[in-house]
This record gives sequence, C-alpha cells and structure tokens, in this order.
Amino acid sequence: MNYILFDGPSRNNLLPFTYTRPVADIRVGILTIREKWESYLSCTTTTVTEDYLADKYPMVEMEVNVMINASYLPNEGLVAKIKTLEENQAIFQGDDVIAFFAVEGQEDIDFDDYKAIEFDGDVLKIENTWDIFSKNGDAIKADFELITEDRKSETISETNNLIAPENIFIEEGGAKLEYVSLNATNGPIYIAKDAEIMEGALIRGPFALCESSTIKMGAKIYGPTTVGPFSKVGGEVNNSVIFGYSNKGHEGFLGNSVLGEWCNLGADTNNSNLKNNYAEVRLWDYQTEGFAKTGLQFCGLMMGDHSKCGINTMFNTGTVVGVSANIFGTGGFPRNFVPSFSWGGGSSGFTTYLTKKAFEVTKIVMSRRGIEFTEQEEAILTHVFEETKKFRRE
Repeated sequence: MNYILFDGPSRNNLLPFTYTRPVADIRVGILTIREKWESYLSCTTTTVTEDYLADKYPMVEMEVNVMINASYLPNEGLVAKIKTLEENQAIFQGDDVIAFFAVEGQEDIDFDDYKAIEFDGDVLKIENTWDIFSKNGDAIKADFELITEDRKSETISETNNLIAPENIFIEEGGAKLEYVSLNATNGPIYIAKDAEIMEGALIRGPFALCESSTIKMGAKIYGPTTVGPFSKVGGEVNNSVIFGYSNKGHEGFLGNSVLGEWCNLGADTNNSNLKNNYAEVRLWDYQTEGFAKTGLQFCGLMMGDHSKCGINTMFNTGTVVGVSANIFGTGGFPRNFVPSFSWGGGSSGFTTYLTKKAFEVTKIVMSRRGIEFTEQEEAILTHVFEETKKFRRE
C-alpha cells in the first residue's frame, strides 16, 4: 500500500512552522510526525502540501493509496485500523477525517459516498502551535517505547548521577556524557548517537536529545523538552521543543516554547511564559489576523525557521516570531507578533529584512553545518516573503 500524509485543516493553525514544511515534518516527541508514521507502517511516505512546497516535498501517487491526516500521531490501534482500509472507506474521529482510501487519479473526494469508520481510541492530535510543547511529554513517552522496544541502552559512565536508570536510553554511536545528573522519574530520557551532555548539566525527563546535539555545561533542563538534531542548548529550558539545527547556547530562560530550524537566540535571551496577572495567554492567529485564546496559562515563544535575536533580548508571554526575522536592539520587549522577514525592533521599530541580505546570512549559517542553501530552499523562502508582506510595515 502507498501511504500519503496530507496537511489537513490544521495547517494554518500551525503557522509559522508550516510556512517552510508540511505538517508531517513537525518534530514533537523524539521523532517528526513523518518518522513516526514511517516507523509504524514500515515504509516511506510522501506528502500532499502547499504547491510552493511540493518540489521539496513531492507526492508519489500509485494505483491505490491511503491518505493520512498528518495532524494525527500514530499508535498501534490507529495503525491497525488504517491497514484494513478498503476502497470507499474512511476513518473518522467525530467530524475529523483521519484517513481514507483513494485510487489513482481520484480528484474529487465526496465522503458522503464513503463508508465511515469511527475511531474511538485515544490518539494525539497536533492542531495548534502550542500542542507541540503541551503534548510533547506524551509524544516523548510514545516514541521512547517505539524506539527502544527489545533494545538495550549503551552503558552509561559511573561518573553520572542516574535516577530511575531503567527509563534512560543511550543510542549506539558515541554519545558523550560525564558528571551529569539525569532524573527519569517523571518520564524517559533518550540520548541519540553523537550527542553530548557536558559536565554539570541537570536534566529531568521526559527529555530527548537528538543526533549530534549538545547540552552545554551547567544547563538546567526541565521536561518535557526535546532538542532536535544538530542543536546547542545552554542555560535554563522548560517544556520546550527545538526542531533542529538551532542554538540557544548561553544563559537565559526558554519555557513553554517552540523553535523551528536554523534559529539562534543571543546570550541572555529570556522569554516570559506566564502573564503577571496569571491570565490566559493569547497568541497571534494567522487566519483571523488577530490574537486568539489558547486556553493556556503558560505559553512562551513560537519562533519560525531562520529567525534570530541579539543578546539580552526579552520576549513577552505568548510571542510569535515568523520566518527569517532578525531581532536586536529592542531595549525592551518586541511586540507579541513579529512578522516574517522583520529587521531590528529598537526605538525605530522594525523594517523589512530584504531577501538578498537574509539569504546571504542563511547561506553562511547552513554552510557551517555542511548543508547547501539550494535554489529550492530559496524559492520557498521567497514565497514566504511575498505571502507575509501584508503583515509588515513597509
């Protein structure tokens, strides 16, 4: 069977992260949503997403296909149900379509003509940006069970202080950690190959440190937190998700937050995750173009890919930063919504971060990781620049 992950109606609720990737390539837990599905299905998947992303994330259609809503995270019960799908059948949870059968060339889908199969089991769904951190603990636990089943952890050096070591797993491949405190009482701790935790770090699970990432000396990490691949993290972090290739390398607090890829937080950057009056946090909503309720008391920073901030930057509770913004010299809090390709933020406010200058920086940043900034990537960011023009004060 050919499995295709589609963005679904939650795509716009997950901006700015879905400006530069399909829903399926969001990281929550240890793995991306796509990696979870491919592990459960034992096959590769392709994607139905926005046209401007299709060159990088193409769809491969075969004679028969099963379409899966990428907002839903797989589990054994759901996957078993999906594998039984036949022609003109669809799986629903309430009014939401989780998956449906489609034949090659089938352009119009009328679910009135489908046999509806209700899925009444528990399932995690990522439908808002704040779900990425608020559901991260459950996602780490599920991924941990999936990845470590019938496997044995690498031996952990006796210099480390381990609490609930049965919930700690180190991948083969040379992870380095000495004189570190790992407390897995409240959830598992997963450390991938080529990762490093420097001496003096204090970590509480649930926690995931992905491939080739580093936790700096003396860092304090409270779970549930995920540090994606090729990232560096120092200071204090609480219940946050870093997709990958991003740095928070110095002191400062990051809490109840999500960072995309290729982000960098300057030294002593801090974010607020709780309002002074303890009121419900509102976040910028790209669909209504206003601030919407989250139902959360704790909610910090949402920062899209390629965005950066200078030293001593302070982010207010519930701040959304778009793609490829460069924030510096604020002397206070930047506003709670910073549009994509914004530059500055000091007394003179923001100006437009022109693509020529932005792409020069992007090429340098990516080349440091041995990754080329391709014409394909440039085309995606150029599209985002044009699409988000209405939010900037030109």
